[in-house]
Amino acid sequence: MRIDIISIVPQLLESPFQHSILKRAREKGLLDLHVCDLRNFGLGKNKQVDDYQYGGGAGMVMMIEPLYEAISSLKQKRDYDEIIYLTPDGERLDQKMANALSLKQNLMLICGHYKGIDERLREHVVTREISIGDYVLSGGELAAAVLVDALGRLIPGVLNDESSALSDSFQDGMLAPAVYTRPAEFLGWKVPDILLSGHEAKIEDWRDKNAISRTRRKRPDLLKE
Repeated sequence: MRIDIISIVPQLLESPFQHSILKRAREKGLLDLHVCDLRNFGLGKNKQVDDYQYGGGAGMVMMIEPLYEAISSLKQKRDYDEIIYLTPDGERLDQKMANALSLKQNLMLICGHYKGIDERLREHVVTREISIGDYVLSGGELAAAVLVDALGRLIPGVLNDESSALSDSFQDGMLAPAVYTRPAEFLGWKVPDILLSGHEAKIEDWRDKNAISRTRRKRPDLLKE
């Protein structure tokens, strides 16, 4: 999978992609990440990428020309399955969406700033709008990092044990069951006996019931869905 990210603050994306699972994915050649600095397409000697909004009001808007030129430059080199704009009013990211997007070959992500991007780009160029939650960030870079992480770990070969991702929360519409590791007892707190029994069928049954119980207690809305 290749992901191109358009940003006016590319430095914000340096650390998230240079460690842990995403680093391994890149080293294995399974995830090809590139960050495009929008200011390279800025206007004038100051490389301007934002301007005042028509109609007045507080806050700047990312200009249409630099962003359109950046998008066009990338599209000249390859076709994109989706051109995604990270925005608070987009479709809410969930595991089902992450699963579907992880099957794509080429994605472009646009990181918004200020009051966002010129609406005409959303109407005529962007193919999908995604939000990571009902709150506002200073820019779309952190949201892009979240999306890339959610997708990257699903690419076959990225995780050492691919079955691990299949048992994550939300994969089956519920929260994952409780997990424990050594020691079997700590400060008098014990691991459930069934998990120490070695009886695989009974362990799986316990995990299924525990997942339902945890979901009912913490996220009952998932069971309704």
